[in-house]
Amino acid sequence: MAYIGTKPTIGNFQICDAISVVNGQAAYTMQVGSVNVIPQSANHMIVSLNGTIQKPNSSFTVSGSTITFASNLATGDVIDFIQILGDVLDLGVPSDATVTTAKLASDSVTYEKIGYNANQFRNIIINGDMSIAQRGTSTSSITSDNTYPSCDRWKLRLTTLGTWTQSQSTTVPTGQGFATSLKMDCTTADASPAAGDRVFVKQAIEGQNLQYLKKGTSSAESTTVSFWVRSNKTGTYICELYDEDNSRSISKSYTISSADTWEKKELTFAGDTTGAFGNDNGDSLGLHFWLGTGTTYSSGTLNTSWGTATNANRAVGQVNLADSTSNEWYITGVQLEAGTTASDFEFLPVDVNSQRCHRYCFVIGDSPAGAAYDNNVGGVIGNYYSTTNFYPNYTFPVPLRADPSLSFSSSTLGTVYVAGSGLSVTGTGTNASKTSNVSFRTDTSATTAGYAGQFLFGTGEYVICSAEL
Repeated sequence: MAYIGTKPTIGNFQICDAISVVNGQAAYTMQVGSVNVIPQSANHMIVSLNGTIQKPNSSFTVSGSTITFASNLATGDVIDFIQILGDVLDLGVPSDATVTTAKLASDSVTYEKIGYNANQFRNIIINGDMSIAQRGTSTSSITSDNTYPSCDRWKLRLTTLGTWTQSQSTTVPTGQGFATSLKMDCTTADASPAAGDRVFVKQAIEGQNLQYLKKGTSSAESTTVSFWVRSNKTGTYICELYDEDNSRSISKSYTISSADTWEKKELTFAGDTTGAFGNDNGDSLGLHFWLGTGTTYSSGTLNTSWGTATNANRAVGQVNLADSTSNEWYITGVQLEAGTTASDFEFLPVDVNSQRCHRYCFVIGDSPAGAAYDNNVGGVIGNYYSTTNFYPNYTFPVPLRADPSLSFSSSTLGTVYVAGSGLSVTGTGTNASKTSNVSFRTDTSATTAGYAGQFLFGTGEYVICSAEL
């Protein structure tokens, strides 16, 4: 039917049986049809006393089927009526597992409401599960900075603080979906670091991948780092974000509480309203996991808020993982994302993960990691631009970040076959300036310009094309 104003609520309205006032009595039993009735609450009732509507939980209260007025009633008082409203007016808190998908509007559940970032590629870190290791799965006897000694995209920064082996390990947290981790193993100890000594694992990040963080503006986004970590050495460790464009930094500490036990850590870093990241392919942000340091980097106060990078404040409190050859440290599941809440680790298909790594490094031939990343092409066809310049007709699977540098497994890598005659490739003579971010060239022994040829790889032979930050 038609109505004016607010649409009436449909419910089970009940008028209680008439109640006679008893002089000096405040409590009365409510009945409907001579049967006790129990309202859901005082807020579900309209009560009139002496012509005045009473305020629930103030002028009267309800317990079960008993209504109790705030003061004793007297002869002459009249309970005009008690109306009980249906409990449909108060949904209350739904019981577990009672709300179905059909009850939710399509646009009612947002990322903010579920506290989970479901955006694809939300993880700023590449190869956070340590599954790709194109250059090799282990490097030993490391005593100084080493760029990518095992897992792709992970640098080692080391200044005379022990000797290390870095490797891709199969020791992983149980039941979390990870197959590999990055392992740091101290093989020569240094229990007394000099002031400038340091060791940390780093991933460098392009500025153009960070623009949505809005750094340097009043709308700068907070970021959250989450990861799984394990070590025999318990204590305080430091995780740092370092702004390479503006020399600013922020550090957070985390604690490894139990020896030889995988622990998940989550650290939230406030957004920085000062200093924008360059919108280019340069190194704008470093995520650093400190493992040891001298006083140069630890003698101040830990900079838990963004500020101008001061070395003394970067790794205060960091334990020295280099103080014993028994020490080792593992990490996997590294995720850096916008927001103040860590979402579940974003596992990517292996082909997608590989392609993201290939932007920075691509191995042609029989990979030093033991897998033939591109050895199944049966050789690379090309032509001689001159008597010594062989131009392979080869395009990288993805455009590299920049023109790569080339390194060869040997100075006489492979063979170029021309009209049935083999000519050795002179790897040391390769002219890297003739590479581009989509292809490369090599120099070989002399033959005739204009000839076609095929560049083949033998077992264990490869070219590493590196466009790393």
